Amino acid sequence: MIVRPARQADVPGILALAAQVEHWFGPLTEDPGFRAAIDRHLCRSTALLATAPGRPHPLGGLLFSAKEDATYHVRWLVVAEDARGRGVGRALMADAVRRFVRGPGTIEVVTFGADHPGAVVGGARAFYERLGFTPAEPADPGPEGGSRQVFRRAVA
Repeated sequence: MIVRPARQADVPGILALAAQVEHWFGPLTEDPGFRAAIDRHLCRSTALLATAPGRPHPLGGLLFSAKEDATYHVRWLVVAEDARGRGVGRALMADAVRRFVRGPGTIEVVTFGADHPGAVVGGARAFYERLGFTPAEPADPGPEGGSRQVFRRAVA
């Protein structure tokens, strides 16, 4: 597996990943706001892609950002359905932290609330907890109406 900055040519692969999770996040592939977010992250070099030699589609993707107050944000992280449970998400997060995080600070992500079906099926909450994140305050519901929660991790 190779984790690298995403390029403009990777947009179809990023959209293919997004299509796999639209049932949890709403219609992303045709959403102009999501497309604009991808473009912003590509321009800032804060979009990462996990690939494998010989595989036509990416294993996973991540959009990451930082605020001036040393608060970092995982804006979007998706692992291809057939690649889940193989360390792709962990590799994307490790690469993002290595590239972008200059501690001390905090990394935040908004993920599914405990009652959301994606919390169990997708394993997002358990994934972030294994990486040292802790559940924090509730967040606004997702576009499909499901609950969301902030998870936070301190970095030295």
